[in-house]
Amino acid sequence: MNTLRVTLSLLFASAVATTGMAASDDAAAARHDTPPPSPTADGPGCQPGQGMPGQRMLARAMVAPAAAPAPPAMTKAVPQAMAESVAQVGYATAIAPPYLPADRENYAHRTPNPVRLAASDPVSTFSVDVDTGSYTNVRHMLDEGRLPPVDAVRTEEFINYFDYGYTVPASRAKPFGVTTEFAPAPWNPQRQLLLIGIQGYDVPASEIPPANLVFLVDVSGSMDEPDKLPLLKASLKQIVPKLRAADRISLVTYAGSTCVALPSTPGDEHARIAAAIDALGAGGSTNGAAGIDLAYAQAAKGFIKGGVNRVILATDGDFNVGTVGVQALKDRIAEKRKSGIALTTLGFGEGNYNDEMAVELADAGNGSHHYIDSLGEGRRVLVDEMSATLMTIARDVKIQVEFNPGVVAEYRLIGYEKRVLAREDFNNDAVDAGEIGAGARVTALYEITLKGSRGARLDPLRYATTKETRTSGELGFLRLRYKAPDGGASQLIEQPLSADVAGQASDRLRFAAAVAAFAENLRGGKYVDGFGYDKVADLARGALGKDEGGYRAEMSRLASMAGGMSTEPVAESLRR
Repeated sequence: MNTLRVTLSLLFASAVATTGMAASDDAAAARHDTPPPSPTADGPGCQPGQGMPGQRMLARAMVAPAAAPAPPAMTKAVPQAMAESVAQVGYATAIAPPYLPADRENYAHRTPNPVRLAASDPVSTFSVDVDTGSYTNVRHMLDEGRLPPVDAVRTEEFINYFDYGYTVPASRAKPFGVTTEFAPAPWNPQRQLLLIGIQGYDVPASEIPPANLVFLVDVSGSMDEPDKLPLLKASLKQIVPKLRAADRISLVTYAGSTCVALPSTPGDEHARIAAAIDALGAGGSTNGAAGIDLAYAQAAKGFIKGGVNRVILATDGDFNVGTVGVQALKDRIAEKRKSGIALTTLGFGEGNYNDEMAVELADAGNGSHHYIDSLGEGRRVLVDEMSATLMTIARDVKIQVEFNPGVVAEYRLIGYEKRVLAREDFNNDAVDAGEIGAGARVTALYEITLKGSRGARLDPLRYATTKETRTSGELGFLRLRYKAPDGGASQLIEQPLSADVAGQASDRLRFAAAVAAFAENLRGGKYVDGFGYDKVADLARGALGKDEGGYRAEMSRLASMAGGMSTEPVAESLRR
C-alpha cells in the first residue's frame, strides 16, 4: 500500500509538472510564433498584437494563467544521461529542467583581404561604406562580458564609427573632400600605413530638404525584449521634436501580418506621432517581406520630389514568414530603389539578431546599417547625425588606388571585404556602390611595404620586370568616381599620392590604426604582428585628441576589456 501511495504521488506530480511545462510552451508560442488576429486596414493599434500594452497583457494572461512564459529566445535542454537516471529512480519532477540560450544570430563569413604584390596586382578597387553597426554590436557584446564571433567584426565599420576631423568642403559644388596621410605602422616600423579620408559636405539645417520618412517597425514576438522594441520606441521618439511641418512621417508595422500604424502625417504633429509610437506592441511571427512592400507603398504615396525619401527598417532581423531568403529580399529592394526611395536598417537586440540580412538589405537599398545598443546611440544615429544617416549627397562612390611597383613591394586593404570590386567595375556606371550622406566621413587604411623593406610578407617574383617607373616620387595614383544624388553619369576625381613618409603619424592616423588593430585582434590578430589589446589601448589613449562625447576613450576601455577576456595572453605565457 505504501508503495502504491508513493507511486501514485509521483505520477500525479509528474502529470502536474508536464501540464505546467506544456502551458509554458503554449505561452511562449503565443508570444513568439503565433500570428495575431487579422488586421484592419489602417490606423494606430490596427492589430491587437501590435496595439496597446494592456491588450497584450490581458491576452497573454488568458493564454496561460497558471504558468510563467519561458524566457525569450531560450530552449529547454536536459542532458540524456540525466533524463535517464532521474527516470529510473522516479523523481524527475523534482529537478527543474535547465534553460540554455539558443543562439540563432546570423553573420556572413568574409575572408580577410590578402597581402598583394604591387608588381603583379597593382590596382585595388572598392566601394565606400558608411555602416557602423558592427562596432556598436561588438561594443554591446563586450559590455556584457563576452567576446564577439569573428564574423561579427567588420574592421571598416569600426574605423568609420569615429570622426577624424577632416576638412569639410566649402560648398556643395564639390560634395566631398579628400585627405591622405602616409606614416609608419605602429605594429611594425618596417611597414607603412596609408590613410585615405573622405569628408562629405555638411548641409546646413536650413538647407535640408523636406523628408518623407517611413519607419518600418518589426513588432513580432521576438522583439518583446527590453533592448528591442522598448529601446526602438524610445529611439524613435528622439527624432520627433526635430520633425518640421514640411516633413512627412509614417509608421508601418509587421509581424504575422502588416499594418499602417500611422498614415503619412505632417512632421509638426508631434503629439500624434509620439502617441502612435507609444501604442506599438509586440506579438506574432515575422513577415518582413510583406512589411517591406507596404512600407515602400507608403513611401511612394508620400513621395517628395527633390526631398529625402527613405524607408527605415528597425528590426532584430528575424524574418521567418513569407520571403525569408537574403538574395530574394535584396533583389526586391534593389528593384524598389530605382524609384528614388532608399532603405536604411537599424538593428536591435541579441539571440536571434540577423546581422547578415540587415547589412545586405541596406547595401541593396542605397542606405546604411546601424546597430542601436543604447538610447544614446539611437539619438546619435537619428538626431545628431540625421543628415549623414538620411540625406545622400553622392551616390555610387568608388575608390581605386593604383600602386607604383617601383616604390611599393606589397599592400593590403584593411577591411572593406564586403565592398571589394573588380577592376573593371570602377568605370562601369551600372555597378552599384556605396552612398555618402551629408556630413558623413569614410576612412580607408592600407598597410604598405615599400621596396627594399625587410617587412615584406611575400617573396618577390622571379620574372618581374626590374625597370623603374619614371614617377618614383609617387606612391600611387588615387581615383574616385561618384554620381550626383539624382543620378546621371559619374564624375571622376584623380590625384597622385606622395611616397614621402611622415616622420611621425598624426593623432588622427594613430587612433585610426588603434581602431583597426582592435578589430583585427578580435578577428584573430593575423596581420598585426603581436600588437595585442594592451598595446591597442595604450595607442588609443595617447591619441584621443578632441574627444567629444568620450567615444575614443570608450574604445580604449573596450580594448582593455577584450584583453581581459581573451585567453591568448595566458596561452602565450604557458608557451614561454
